[in-house]
Amino acid sequence: MADNNNGNGGLFVVGVLVGSAIGAVAGLLVAPRSGKETRRILQKSARALPELAEDLTTTMQLQADRLSESARRNWDDTLMRLKEAVTAGIEASQSLATDNPSPDSQESPQGDNQHSNHY
Repeated sequence: MADNNNGNGGLFVVGVLVGSAIGAVAGLLVAPRSGKETRRILQKSARALPELAEDLTTTMQLQADRLSESARRNWDDTLMRLKEAVTAGIEASQSLATDNPSPDSQESPQGDNQHSNHY
């Protein structure tokens, strides 16, 4: 369950970054500044956009790597438990077969005496 929280935390960080960028642009557009000053601030923000995109990409890649590693560990654990269950099932089946042999594999109490009477 801890892995699920880490995955959600990464999505939260991405949401905060995107929300911050959108909020900053919206704030600039409605702020009581002159057009020239607003354009200058937007240009600075636009120059920072590649860095923001790079940070966002890095964060998403880290989260994808963590998710991939978590999925691999879960798969390995599931596969190990499945192998153990199959092995236990085979052992139980063999034990049951040894304890209770089938009627076909048992010899008749009279043995070969039945056949010798026919000659």
